[in-house]
Amino acid sequence: MEAFSTEWLALREPADHAARATRLVTLAVDALAAYAPPLVTVVDLAAGTGSNLRYLTRRLPFGQRWTLLDHDQRLLDKATRNWELAGEAAPHGVTVHSARVDLARWDYSVLTDAARRAPQAPLLVTASALLDLTSVEWLDELAARCRALRAVALFALTYDGGITCEPPHPANELLRTLVNRHQQTDKGFGHAAGPDAVQAAAGAFDREGYAVYRARSDWRLGTESQALQQQLVNGWALAAADVSPADAAAIAEWLAHRTAAIDNGTSRIVVGHEDVVCI
Repeated sequence: MEAFSTEWLALREPADHAARATRLVTLAVDALAAYAPPLVTVVDLAAGTGSNLRYLTRRLPFGQRWTLLDHDQRLLDKATRNWELAGEAAPHGVTVHSARVDLARWDYSVLTDAARRAPQAPLLVTASALLDLTSVEWLDELAARCRALRAVALFALTYDGGITCEPPHPANELLRTLVNRHQQTDKGFGHAAGPDAVQAAAGAFDREGYAVYRARSDWRLGTESQALQQQLVNGWALAAADVSPADAAAIAEWLAHRTAAIDNGTSRIVVGHEDVVCI
């Protein structure tokens, strides 16, 4: 599974939170509330430094027992420290645990164990910015495991292949095409679903009998996100050059154009995402 820096995760968190589809969170809350629970068990896949935790804890009107899963212990340690530092500012009735797990090779026992620790509590399986890194086969298995545990599933910010950059440049479409090709290379789970991940996940959960709801959660980045924009276009240029070295000159020229626009405050970037809830 790919590694991400704490700096990158911190940069993207405000954009992530601003983009999320609140209507789908409400649908998840309503589905969990049908159990009239005093407590909800939440398992966060690829939790990173805890951005999903910070977003959802104040929006779930229940007591919560969270298990954060990630393959990177550094990120889990950061998530735990962030939670501890929140102190009295953190919502009451929320406990947080973590476990180092390589989701590409897990046996789902940690998911089952989390559910068994509070057998009367409904289970919410959640993730942010994960599904496009995984394979279709992995999504099929996840849906089956969630159904077996009668879990509600809420997945945020899955990349869908859409990239719009302003001001325009002749190589915009070339970069989008190459980035999407790179998105479908192996990220540790096998052939990645990439831009097809939302459709693949929706199909997998639908076949398991879930009602599936989708909503847009696009990033809309302007002058308030210059550092994030720069990291984003740098990463896109590297990914594009990786899959098409022959286009290196065009990619470099595109990157210079985008960097100048970011520096002078005229750059606007929209990155396509979708959120999905399965109930």
